[in-house]
Amino acid sequence: MESKYFNHLAAVDGERALTFRELKKSSEYLASALFKQGFKKGDKLALMLPNSIEYLITFFAVHRLGGTIVQVNPMYQPHELDHILKDSEAAWFVGYKEEARKLEEIGLLHTLKVYYVDGDGEQSFYDLIQEKSTSLPVIDMNLKEDVAIFQYTGGTTGKPKGVMLTHYNIVANLHQTYEYGIEVYRESGHRLLGIAPMFHAMGMTSMILCLFTGGTYIAVRRFEINHVFQLIRKHRPTLFLGSPTMYIALLNYPDFKQEDLQSFRLFVGGSAPMPIEIIKKVKAISDALFVEGYGLSEATTSAHRGPLKGKNKIGSIGIPIPSTEAKIVDIETGTQEVPLGGSGELIIKGPQVMKGYWKKPEATKETIRDGWLYTGDIATKDEDGYFYIVGRKKEMIIAGGYNIYPVEIEDVLYEHPLVKEACVYGVPDAYRGETVKAVLSVKGEVAADEIKDWCTARLAKYKVPRIIEFREELPKSTVGKILKRKLIEEEKQKYEGVKFGG
Repeated sequence: MESKYFNHLAAVDGERALTFRELKKSSEYLASALFKQGFKKGDKLALMLPNSIEYLITFFAVHRLGGTIVQVNPMYQPHELDHILKDSEAAWFVGYKEEARKLEEIGLLHTLKVYYVDGDGEQSFYDLIQEKSTSLPVIDMNLKEDVAIFQYTGGTTGKPKGVMLTHYNIVANLHQTYEYGIEVYRESGHRLLGIAPMFHAMGMTSMILCLFTGGTYIAVRRFEINHVFQLIRKHRPTLFLGSPTMYIALLNYPDFKQEDLQSFRLFVGGSAPMPIEIIKKVKAISDALFVEGYGLSEATTSAHRGPLKGKNKIGSIGIPIPSTEAKIVDIETGTQEVPLGGSGELIIKGPQVMKGYWKKPEATKETIRDGWLYTGDIATKDEDGYFYIVGRKKEMIIAGGYNIYPVEIEDVLYEHPLVKEACVYGVPDAYRGETVKAVLSVKGEVAADEIKDWCTARLAKYKVPRIIEFREELPKSTVGKILKRKLIEEEKQKYEGVKFGG
């Protein structure tokens, strides 16, 4: 039976577009061509593309053959590529010709089976599709065991680890998120502004959910604010999932008009805790629902969301999504549930929890215990069952015997009218153990003492930043998340030989 969506628009990428029928056919043609080239179940293909039609085609083609996608950031340089490609044991590669130099530098150009989106001849991605072969094998799949995705975690220490996400993990998280937001997602005509990179778990799963509900995915290859507003005004998207810095960029756009956000039905904040002041500003200029979410690669992507109906508490990550259990345990042993209102490590259990880390059995055992995923995030829960992230286990600052959570200070800093971006962490202090440092980018002239006075009026004295640093811009990841670990690494250079907390 032909799907009612076959002739609907599935994806838009610049001036190009694909219907669901065209996407299905192109994916099957590519899968058949790869099969003829020797691709078999369990093979790993490194996919090094930005958000694009080619990413979608490759993603579904590899899974049609029972293969594993190794997610690769197109901005990676040879050193980063070397670890991921060799650790994952990828044998196939899809990207642009410009990546050939990087592959050559790490000695993999002639050992991988490489296809270029902008290539020609034997290595042409589109020549494979143009074969229009329809020879596809029957694949015997074990959905709970077969790995669909290797998602490499950034991590704060050591080299990135490959999170193994099974087909079951991804489909389960898809249905969990759909059931959570059924009031919105069952409506027709969705258009997702695809800002979150698909090589990141949040971008990948939001793309699948959009297509699952018959919506249109609008590919945004790079978050460039002028281009983003052009797409908003042209396509009138209904869904937006983004990091705090993306929302900050929207609100600070010089040519911003209130009607720019009127097409949206749902805003979701993710990848990092959303400053309360930013949420208030978005809600003040848009009638769309705004919810915060929480997730991590080890849980496919989503574990908590603010409810769409009923009480929505600003600053809370909400409640566990369907079929997810969550509790808060003591930081020291991880075995005792803390009293209501107390802080501790957030642990979760559900069908979205990863199979484990690739070739890292010890790290897997440390992270998954008795079915519970230990997130490394410090959280609290209130009497209504709403959860709040107050910091990272490894980022907690201990100053003068006090436990200090950076996010609390960052929220206060974002309330200052001239603060655009803020990042707080601890630095070594001979007397206090650690002291609080804030790195800021601002919208105008403001002195460090003014920032300290602002915090003093709103925080206990021991939480007030003693060191203030101003920068034009804070370092960010590809999903717009402020890279606190990069700032900490820079700080470590100044304190070589000194024990560094946080």
